[in-house]
Amino acid sequence: MSDAMHCPLCAGVSMAPFHQDRRRPYLRCDACSLVFVPPACHLSRDAEKAEYDLHRNAVGDPGYRAFLSRLATPMLARLAPGARGLDFGCGPAPALADILRRAGHEVSLYDTFYWPDAAVLKENYDFVCTTEVVEHLHHPGSELDRLWSLLRPGGWLGIMTKLVRDSAAFASWHYKNDPTHVCFFSRQTWQWWALRQGAALDIIGADVILVGPK
Repeated sequence: MSDAMHCPLCAGVSMAPFHQDRRRPYLRCDACSLVFVPPACHLSRDAEKAEYDLHRNAVGDPGYRAFLSRLATPMLARLAPGARGLDFGCGPAPALADILRRAGHEVSLYDTFYWPDAAVLKENYDFVCTTEVVEHLHHPGSELDRLWSLLRPGGWLGIMTKLVRDSAAFASWHYKNDPTHVCFFSRQTWQWWALRQGAALDIIGADVILVGPK
């Protein structure tokens, strides 16, 4: 393994092959257990945007809203009335923000392609949500640290991303086949990350992660 290769989450240099398919290799970090695709296999920004433009989610779509409610419902249970939050990586149809706004909360939007207002990344929030985003991040360590830094004391970070189980399950896992998916988190990875932040961790089902105050 090249000494130049670093884990994009923890910057560790000790890693091992985890899986190989016909398109790209996947490595697992020995320190934080993140499974990731080497940078040489990442899509260009234009190619990545073209993939996202194929998505057909709509704010009012009942199925999409039901999917997002898996994060919205436990997050709402943790928020004081009138909380202020950020929907990071909201995409062109910010349905989660709509759900949270209808519950009485103020929600700002950010998406590097569709809502690129960097000013919102200089504010502070009671909660930050990021749904089906972290698996796309080329630099998840710095991005997650930035989101955590935006939270006020007692704030919550809510994440949706499907969790890696083991190499056998990974081999037939549809989630890895999206060419824009380059980082794959396991329960162990989130446990490592929450411990690093000195935070409490609540993993709900197969894809909802809440990180917040102890």
